[in-house]
Amino acid sequence: MTYALHLKCRECARTYELEPLAACSDCWAPLEVVYDYGRIWSDVRRQDLAARPATMWRYRELLPLKGDPWVGRFTGFTPLVPAPRLARALGLGELYLKNDAVNHPTLSFKDRVVAVALSKAHEFGFETVGCSSTGNLANAVAAQAAAGGFHAYVFVPADLENEKIVATEVYGARVVKISGNYDQVNRLCSEIAEKYPWGIVNVNLRSYYSEGSKTLGFEVAEQLGWRLPQNIVIPMAGGSLITKVQKAFDELKQLGWVEPRPTRFFGAQATGCSPITTAVKRGSPEIEPQKPHTIAKSLAIGNPADGYHAVKAILASGGAGEDVTDEEIVEGIRLLAETEGLFTETAGGVTVAVARKLARAGSLRADESTVLAITGNGLKTIGAVSGAAQESAVIRPKLAEFEEHYLSVEHAHA
Repeated sequence: MTYALHLKCRECARTYELEPLAACSDCWAPLEVVYDYGRIWSDVRRQDLAARPATMWRYRELLPLKGDPWVGRFTGFTPLVPAPRLARALGLGELYLKNDAVNHPTLSFKDRVVAVALSKAHEFGFETVGCSSTGNLANAVAAQAAAGGFHAYVFVPADLENEKIVATEVYGARVVKISGNYDQVNRLCSEIAEKYPWGIVNVNLRSYYSEGSKTLGFEVAEQLGWRLPQNIVIPMAGGSLITKVQKAFDELKQLGWVEPRPTRFFGAQATGCSPITTAVKRGSPEIEPQKPHTIAKSLAIGNPADGYHAVKAILASGGAGEDVTDEEIVEGIRLLAETEGLFTETAGGVTVAVARKLARAGSLRADESTVLAITGNGLKTIGAVSGAAQESAVIRPKLAEFEEHYLSVEHAHA
């Protein structure tokens, strides 16, 4: 049983059957799933969710599957962590971290979208699945394809971090390295999806894949006691996550599960690949593609598919877009680790560094609630900070040498 009605074009509003389609044939705008909210409202009460398993599937009526999930049964409901020490460092008050760095099974928010996409691929009868990826999606598709019994092809830029390559190959997926950037990789996947009967999660399954992102927003609201944050800072690659969290908050308001308070959306990017934040700063949703050059490879999409709609979501909310340099990204990673004991990848470093920039500019206020979306684990991009770590001295197992090399230095800096 599903509450999904059809697919609908975001621009011209043409509707389509629930098939493996991603773009409108009239205007090429993205398609998204429309639900029967009236029936959900009559069939489900907010308090019913408390008795359900602590996974993303507790919101199953707002997801596009016909039956039980085929993969990712334990994905989601990651911690919403109060961050008082980071808040003090940023000059903020009520601050939370939505920690998808511990998501199941591959330690990033992409586990959510893949759980929906591959479960839908199973419903459509696909036996082979794939994706174009800047890293985290590759890990998630490979892992969940293995668990679901799919053949998997994962297409990535050849310069992707080795940690993410290894963490994809280990699941038995065929990793195809492309001499080019993500946008070139994605074009190849689009051609493959047209020729072969494969489910490419961010091509012909994209309409369903992106719905998984909503569960991050649902969880934030529930974990805040069914209230919406006043601000949320979200890293952006293709721009889908920020638009889907906005959709999640709107759906909760429509169902009457939260008070209709406004939330300002803040988009975070790396300066070396910032087509969405650049457009936000211009005040226009028109995206000018960029050639990526940043250590935040998981965000390095120069021509973002959902960039236009991400800009509109940010501007309509009264939020802002900001970007940070590679040096600031590393500082953000270290600041989060040193204040809250949470090690994030470069995308999380972007989020923290952008939040610091926004707080200093007065865009984030100390008397408001703010959530930072931490979307991936630091073990995925350990090379980004390895050069910044201070090398420890090697000493003999002698107390005097310990005191000389370590305690004397610490006392000098006390």
